[in-house]
Amino acid sequence: MDIFVSRKVNDPDSIQLLINKTGRTIVPQRLFERPHPHFLRWHRDSCFKH
Repeated sequence: MDIFVSRKVNDPDSIQLLINKTGRTIVPQRLFERPHPHFLRWHRDSCFKH
């Protein structure tokens, strides 16, 4: 799962320091600890509108 950073972020350099070098999330091994796809989809659609 890729990590998206908003183009409107105030301090992109600081944000990049927080993201691992692969640019992908490190998800929990246990499925029940992972975010539900419905909520990920909502966040992507609502927070990253083009």
